[in-house]
Amino acid sequence: MKPAPGNPLGFRLLVVGLLCLLIVLQVRLWISRDGFSEVSRLRHQVELQRHENQELAERNERLAAEVGDLQNGFGAVEERARSDLGLIGDDETFYVFPEQPAGAPVSD
Repeated sequence: MKPAPGNPLGFRLLVVGLLCLLIVLQVRLWISRDGFSEVSRLRHQVELQRHENQELAERNERLAAEVGDLQNGFGAVEERARSDLGLIGDDETFYVFPEQPAGAPVSD
C-alpha cells in the first residue's frame, strides 16, 4: 500500500496550530476574568439576590395583611393606636410602675 499523497509538514503545522489554539482557549476559559470564575461569582450573586427577594416578598405579605386588617376592622386600628400612640380608653385606668434598680431593697 502506498501512503496517501499530501504534505506531511503542512499537516503537522495544522495539528500544532490547532493544539495551540486549543491551549489558548482553555487558558482563557479557566484563568481569564470572564471565564469560570466570573460564572461562579455571578451564580453566587444571583443566589444572594434570590434570598433578598424572598425576604422582601415575605415582608410585603406581612404589610399587605396589616393593611387589610387596618382597612377592615376597628380592632386593628385600636391595637395600633395603643401600641404606637399610647391610647387609653375612657373606662380604663393607666398605671405606671417604676422599675427598681437591681439589688435595691424591696419595701413593704
